[in-house]
Amino acid sequence: MPKEGEAMPSIEGRHYQTGQPIAIDVAEGRIAAVRPSTRGNGPWWIAPGFVDAQVNGYRGIDFNALSLNQVQIEEAVNALWQDGVTSFMPTIITHGEDEMIVLSRRWAGLKDRSRLFESVIGLHWEGPFISLEDGPRGAHPKAGVRSPDLELVMQGQRASEDLIRLVTLSPEWQEAPSLTRALVQLGIRVAIGHTAANSAEIAAVVDAGATLSTHLGNGSHPYLPRHTNYIWDQLAEDRLWASVIGDGHHLPWPMLKVLLRAKAKTAYFVSDATSLAGCPPGSYAAPVGGKVQLNADGRLFLADHPEILAGSAMPLKDAVFRMAAHGMGSLAALWDLASIRPAKFWNLEAAGGLAVGAPADLVCFKLDANALIIGKTMKCGTVVYQREEG
Repeated sequence: MPKEGEAMPSIEGRHYQTGQPIAIDVAEGRIAAVRPSTRGNGPWWIAPGFVDAQVNGYRGIDFNALSLNQVQIEEAVNALWQDGVTSFMPTIITHGEDEMIVLSRRWAGLKDRSRLFESVIGLHWEGPFISLEDGPRGAHPKAGVRSPDLELVMQGQRASEDLIRLVTLSPEWQEAPSLTRALVQLGIRVAIGHTAANSAEIAAVVDAGATLSTHLGNGSHPYLPRHTNYIWDQLAEDRLWASVIGDGHHLPWPMLKVLLRAKAKTAYFVSDATSLAGCPPGSYAAPVGGKVQLNADGRLFLADHPEILAGSAMPLKDAVFRMAAHGMGSLAALWDLASIRPAKFWNLEAAGGLAVGAPADLVCFKLDANALIIGKTMKCGTVVYQREEG
């Protein structure tokens, strides 16, 4: 069996959709053939790698810390590979102008490290052009919130060497439609999020080219008018896709089920992971929220206010497993919403899944009663993670 870091000519296991034993041949980083196998009938399954388009940090590393360095980025990418993520979008939340630029610059150096760089979809600026209101602003620092400013985004784009691919903003700003039009013309997607906007403001930004709702249903007031509010507006807008946190904590199961029905062809899952994702349960001091508690079920909350979430700490693989266990859909269908569906939105070749010609971004996994276990991860045909036996 090839070791970590080596190319693999073939991989065998059960097809994650059909359950049939298959062998996948790999050549030049792509799937060359998918054929029946007589040896792939064991406990291991083969699926496309996860595509996590909103990651704020991972396994103790915070992408929003000004001390972030290249060694930490490499450690975080390796940790994501261990959890089956083959493509991801580093997310920078609201900071002061200088800090937004510095944090964006940290990712430019990856261009010289091809294997790591291949896993990065691009940067997501989740702010600073969001709502000033408590509730919709979420955990973003109020001091960093500001009105939409194209020049600031361009400074970040220059610093990151053109890595910014998504900006989340609130349509309630008067300048939001004009910024949206300008960014779309530059090839940067615009999402609606952390907003208290009304129906007309949302419609104006969608008309200007916004195509996504960021973690729909979160970053909102605790109480809303039952018939007219910004969640309904986005659910009903067919031109908007929706990213969704499916950990069972950010959205109750009934709401998640309804959201997936309303966006049946245009929803995909994100982890919205913080630096505590993949960390063991326990008490932590977090950059946002201070003293926090992480439970064994992945719920991260303020230690002094258990009813208030302190971000997301559940890897995408665990969220998919948990959603399947709670009847949100079949494991295969939910897996697609965490892999093929986001790849489609982001125009990644990985949207081909296990089809011949698609990139060999593959995951071998098995199931036990309590978890989904990643055994091997391949990125462009190279083994980037191999679970130790036993």
